[in-house]
Amino acid sequence: MISRPVFILALLTLLNFVNYLDRFLVAAVAPKIQESLGINDARIGWITSAFMFGYFLTSPAFGWLGDRHKRKGLIAAGVAVWSLATIASGLATGFGSMFAARVIVGIGEASYASLSPTIIDDIAPPNRKNQYLAIFYLATPVGSALGFVLGGFLQHRYGWQNAFFVAGGPGVLLALVTLLIKEPERKAAEASDADDAGSKGAARSTGRWGSSPYALLARERMYVLAVGGYIAQTFALGGFTAWAPQYLKRKLGMELHEADFWFGTVTVVTGFAGTGLGGFWADRMKGDRVVACLKICAISSVLATPFAAACLFMPTPTLFFVAMALCELSLFLSVSPTNAAIMLSVPVMVRANAMAVSIFAIHLFGDLVSPPLIGTISDHSGAGASGLQLGMYLLPAALAVSAIVWGRGLRARPATAPAAT
Repeated sequence: MISRPVFILALLTLLNFVNYLDRFLVAAVAPKIQESLGINDARIGWITSAFMFGYFLTSPAFGWLGDRHKRKGLIAAGVAVWSLATIASGLATGFGSMFAARVIVGIGEASYASLSPTIIDDIAPPNRKNQYLAIFYLATPVGSALGFVLGGFLQHRYGWQNAFFVAGGPGVLLALVTLLIKEPERKAAEASDADDAGSKGAARSTGRWGSSPYALLARERMYVLAVGGYIAQTFALGGFTAWAPQYLKRKLGMELHEADFWFGTVTVVTGFAGTGLGGFWADRMKGDRVVACLKICAISSVLATPFAAACLFMPTPTLFFVAMALCELSLFLSVSPTNAAIMLSVPVMVRANAMAVSIFAIHLFGDLVSPPLIGTISDHSGAGASGLQLGMYLLPAALAVSAIVWGRGLRARPATAPAAT
């Protein structure tokens, strides 16, 4: 059995890496899919977002199951499903079959994304929880970046279908390894977080908030605002990652595989630096842990907004990537603080539900919407560089909204009373 916290963290981080590698393959090879399947910008936007349908529709169910049953089996099943569906993506012959395969990918990802952070919070030492989450979320930029790099390389050399075949294989093996995890005790998290704002009320009987955890979540204004800011940020990130390679190709004349490579490279570097710094910073801020995390999130979006706007006015690829690097470095500061704020702003026994509901919300109103919306604007404005640029103006505006919402979250207070001592 895998019982040491560092080994569990390593395995879940590796799974997160593979997860994001698969997720961003579509954006990397999107122009080739368009050519091969004969679809317009709006439809490729829907394919980019398709996994979100399975993701957000099933994440509340996995959250409910995760608060009541062993999480490792649910995670393993999810990893196996998304890996097989990734392979099936490479076999798609039209818009319908590709869309269906990507929806099934999302169903598999929902179990993993809802439950893994709760296991990490259970196994992490009290003074290193943000560091553990930061390590876990380092896989987000690295996996995303490799999705672009690997996707660009494979589609250039061997065709876009092979990118999906290569990405889907490792997950099947990792799903089996996940079954070897020793399920951690949830009460360890409750005891270690007794003084956190998000854990206030954790010792209260579940009967106090009734049979519906969703009613409790809706009353936690700090949680609602944490998720609200995350929705706006996810809208911006989803649209940017889906369309940046296309923008570089159409507007600035880069070859697709070169755009994918440099986009991925910059994302790796800024992701490592920003995510690590954000977790380190959060662990060293004084006072309420949720407030500290939300403060970092708000600062992150304030810094990122002008750089996101600047990207769309840069006349050369080099200047575009300079602005993008500064934007991404700022955004990645919020990776672990955002998820920590969401978990810690609610009582312990509904944390899996809190993560699942946040996933449902950020994808339903965030990156499910932005790629097809930008694609539709592009189609109706004249498919090309100018139409795509017009659609992408939505993205810095969304980041500004996230800064405002997270800023309001700093003034919110927990709805639940402190636990008895």
